[in-house]
Amino acid sequence: MTPEQLAQAIIAALDQAVAAGEFTVEVPREVRVERPRGREHGDWSTNIALQLGKKAGMPPREFATVLAGRLAEVAGVASVDVAGPGFLNITLDAASAGELARTIVEAGAAYGTNDTLAGHVINLEFVSANPTGPLHIGHTRWAALGDALRRLLIASGADVTAEHYTNDAGNQMDLFGASIVARARGAEVPEGGYGGEWITTLATQAQQERPDLLELPEAEAVAVARELGYQGQLQQIQDTLEAFNVHFDVWFSEKSLHDSGAVEQAVARLREQGHVYDSEGAVWLRTTDFGDDRDRVLVRANGDPTYFASDAAYYLSKKDRGFPEKIYLLGADHHGYVGRLKSIAACAGDDPERNIEVLIGQLINISGERMGKRRGNALFLTDLIEWIGSDPVRYSLARFPADTPLDLDGEQMRKRSNDNPVFYVQYAHARTCNVARLAGEDGVSRDDGFDPSLLTHDTESVLLATLGDFPRVLAQSATLREPHRVARYLESLAAAFHKWYDECRVRPLNDQEEITDLHRTRLWLNDATRQVLANGLGLLGVTAPERM
Repeated sequence: MTPEQLAQAIIAALDQAVAAGEFTVEVPREVRVERPRGREHGDWSTNIALQLGKKAGMPPREFATVLAGRLAEVAGVASVDVAGPGFLNITLDAASAGELARTIVEAGAAYGTNDTLAGHVINLEFVSANPTGPLHIGHTRWAALGDALRRLLIASGADVTAEHYTNDAGNQMDLFGASIVARARGAEVPEGGYGGEWITTLATQAQQERPDLLELPEAEAVAVARELGYQGQLQQIQDTLEAFNVHFDVWFSEKSLHDSGAVEQAVARLREQGHVYDSEGAVWLRTTDFGDDRDRVLVRANGDPTYFASDAAYYLSKKDRGFPEKIYLLGADHHGYVGRLKSIAACAGDDPERNIEVLIGQLINISGERMGKRRGNALFLTDLIEWIGSDPVRYSLARFPADTPLDLDGEQMRKRSNDNPVFYVQYAHARTCNVARLAGEDGVSRDDGFDPSLLTHDTESVLLATLGDFPRVLAQSATLREPHRVARYLESLAAAFHKWYDECRVRPLNDQEEITDLHRTRLWLNDATRQVLANGLGLLGVTAPERM
């Protein structure tokens, strides 16, 4: 019996009690069951009596006692205890609990997926790096968390478009082009320009594509270098993200908003809605009407649009492209953008509490012996992949809430020991694969038998309960936008599996021991664990190795 099936059994018991006149209450269509903190309290617990008792005009504990009698008659339920003010602690019989192993194996990669967010159409924007240099450590955190969140939202039924907003407009791009030309000439970059060694590489590439680059008039040379450098740097960013196992559906160009006239159209649309006014020669958006600390300039007195105008046009673009929900993942230095973006949403006629969500990530630091790979003051994602590896970096960043400042040890992340969480979880998966491989060599086959009533060992009860909790963890992680819940769950599952592995044998002890349904059924449980570990790691964008 899965937690979902148990929840439906509780609803049915409530319906039966109401029909029998045992109490009168409106029966909810959803009931939540959770794992109790201690195994001595059973397999699952629900507080439904606390929620409905008073509505039924009964003390919650009395309500729980009536419901317990109904639930005790449900096939697969071994016992139901009323605890405290009215909690119901439910213990399943071994056969009912063990049936979950077959359910998971047969569901495969689909196990854990749910429809919690069905009907939600979401634009998820993250990373959104300037194409003037490589991805740095700050981008790395949002790449890991953003892509994990994308996977979680999809697994929970949402229609998600992952989008990278490329900041390829404005004075920064002119400085970028001028920096490339300066390096091509062997000169210092202009004040405020980009001096990293990647600029020298881009300058060499630009000269290879345009041997006449330095013969062009200065303005033309800068324009050519800017475009060639942009294409080269954008490709490098895309290649790096691919190596980091991060997927984007859309690469949206800020420059396209200006070139298409979308920025001017956005200002006009907001003016029509009564939120734009002129003052001191500039054009302003009245964002203070919606909680911003001050109104924002859309167009400067000299006629140049601000970045805020681009932000407004970009928001309207998302709205026009059919995204009712827009999630922005921004760095710690963008905390002030939250109110501005919500104000744009309100000015555009949207509900800032429903149509837009802004998540702010905190700063991270990764220390270790390889810090010599730094480029100036930046540690780049390419360095992290080369030094630590994609899997350890992604997992380590995913296992903490986004709003938690991090100071991680790069050498610790590289270790192949149980003290390293990603190794601990991946090793559990590899161990399940090894168990299945060796059991097969011994002649143990799932096809030859399955008797879930045999899974009676304490470690099997714990492992089954943990496996059954995966769909709830997945749905909760997606709803709360917290991928770290999946990582912490996987560590609990790995611990439960390793404990079971130490206590229960899947293979016969020796050639003389007869292969029985207990061996075969435990192989089902082993393979169910392998499936859930693989599913969970996949949601974090981390591989599930078969050998380590």
